[in-house]
Amino acid sequence: MQIEHPSSETEAQALQEALAAQVISDDQFDSVTTIAGTDVAYDDATNQLVGAIVVLDACTLEIIETQVVTESVRFPYIPGLFSFRELPPLLSAFERLTHKPDMIVCDGQGLAHPRRFGLACHLGVVLDIPTIGCGKTRLTGTHETPLETRGASTPLIDNEQVIGEVLRTQDNIKPVYVSVGHKVSLSTAKEWILKLTPKYRLPETTRQADQQVNKALKALQAQG
Repeated sequence: MQIEHPSSETEAQALQEALAAQVISDDQFDSVTTIAGTDVAYDDATNQLVGAIVVLDACTLEIIETQVVTESVRFPYIPGLFSFRELPPLLSAFERLTHKPDMIVCDGQGLAHPRRFGLACHLGVVLDIPTIGCGKTRLTGTHETPLETRGASTPLIDNEQVIGEVLRTQDNIKPVYVSVGHKVSLSTAKEWILKLTPKYRLPETTRQADQQVNKALKALQAQG
């Protein structure tokens, strides 16, 4: 697995534009028996990133495998280029997996990004795996407020282009922002996020990865 590490903001933007052209917005997969979640957190004190990938059974949502990696930051904090900062520890965690997932859900954006290339797109293209972006907050675009019932959604629009769906995963709870990452259509991405949210606002993939990251972050901070 080869990944380029840009040395400047200009280089990163050029690479981002080149990789964005490779994103596929159609369903290109067969059955999904395993699905993974990712999360990344930053520790200010040590300038380290903690990245986690948790693989779940796609039917039962039970955890099959977890890999957590801590690495030094390689790229600065630049809005719109977060994936260059967060991708390295996730790729390291992915390489350690013995159960390679059929699909990945990222705690972040896919096409719902100013340059249509959020973390979910970046991870999907580099790994060549179907990937979905599911963000807690809006990064760009405008939308109507979806109805308060589970499953209700409205399109997220930017420059007259639909870049995602604003999806209510539970009744009377704040919606999430779903977008294409790679090799998954928007309608399929929305279906999967609903499957992954039987009880809570966030998909189980994200919840489990977040718990692993927080646990590792606390351990890291305790060492300091």
